[in-house]
Amino acid sequence: MLRTEPESECRAVTDPFDKCRLPEAGVLASAGLYPYYLPVEGRPGGGEVVVGGRRVLMAGSNDYLALADDPRLKEAGAEALHRLGSGNSGSRVLNGTLALHETLEGELAAFLGHEAAMVVTTGYQANLALSALFGPRDVLFADRRIHASLIDSARLGQATLRRYRHNDMTQLAGMLEAADPQAGAIVLTEGMFSVGGDLCDLPGIAKLAARHGARVVLDSAHDAGLLGAGGRGAAEHHGLQSAVDVQTVTFSKCFGTLGGAVAGPHHVVQYLRHSARSALFSASLPPACTAAALAALDIIRTEPERRRAVMSAAERLRAGLVALGFTRAAGGTPTVSLRVGDRLTACRFWAGLLEEGVLANVMLPPAVPEGEALIRLSVTAAHTNGQVDRVLAAVAAVAGRLGLLEDA
Repeated sequence: MLRTEPESECRAVTDPFDKCRLPEAGVLASAGLYPYYLPVEGRPGGGEVVVGGRRVLMAGSNDYLALADDPRLKEAGAEALHRLGSGNSGSRVLNGTLALHETLEGELAAFLGHEAAMVVTTGYQANLALSALFGPRDVLFADRRIHASLIDSARLGQATLRRYRHNDMTQLAGMLEAADPQAGAIVLTEGMFSVGGDLCDLPGIAKLAARHGARVVLDSAHDAGLLGAGGRGAAEHHGLQSAVDVQTVTFSKCFGTLGGAVAGPHHVVQYLRHSARSALFSASLPPACTAAALAALDIIRTEPERRRAVMSAAERLRAGLVALGFTRAAGGTPTVSLRVGDRLTACRFWAGLLEEGVLANVMLPPAVPEGEALIRLSVTAAHTNGQVDRVLAAVAAVAGRLGLLEDA
């Protein structure tokens, strides 16, 4: 029988779960201002969703090409579901690889201009797979605004991490110049940044990488399918596809489904197939999602009018926001962020927009720096001019009530 200390002699201990108590979330919820995990009850289409029993305009989706509700993706997914089942019950390396996966990999690699591609279950996993490339003799130079999945990948890898200010080529140049010439150098960035919708300075990165013999790894989660004459992403947009060594994509944005992939040289992809733990030890992408991604890729290749539609909506949204005084809204992509400031004001802004019939996203610390809470808006190819104007009218009404227009 185990001996126990008398109660009077027990040491005071810290409960490791104390950090899990989130009083702020409770306060926001009780005030009707909690902006997360809001259940969507229906998707009637046309840029709208059902929330709380009423139809509202979706202005926070990453479904830029409006393919998630496309009947061709649904039909492809349903056919694969009936033919191959709801899941694969295994990892790619063992028993979970489908011929459908390999077809998608071949077509995706050719589309992106790479030798090979590896399909995984989510875009997050695709970025985590990169950690296998970050070895102990490497130095990783990463933009300060990269996605959380890339930060986690850098932490999982063994490379020395150096962060440069957002799109600051002068600082990146100094870091590359000061780096050990015997170390492997990798520059890690996003093609289109997910929060602000701005693009990386790929021309500057490509020039510095060539000068210092560095590899370039690009996360194209938000730009693949959207940017470039053929929809191949930010690299094509800049005319620099050959400057990108390894590229990751997700199927949850422009492809309208779920999944992700890493594309690059054949020997690099083969190495990841046997070394990337996020792919090796996870069940493979289900048949329905794989087939839907293939259908989406075909639409991306053949229907450039979808890109034109969403970019037209984006131009209208941004021009309207600038006219309201949100000068930082200038730019050219479908995602724009309105910097609000403190957390409570941002949540009130979000709740006000929802009351006006517009569902947007709110970003709070630590996702953004303290004091820089923001509202994130996005448009898709499904949004009409009238719907974009509704978003602008809602922003004007709520920002006016909160006294934000004069500070925009």
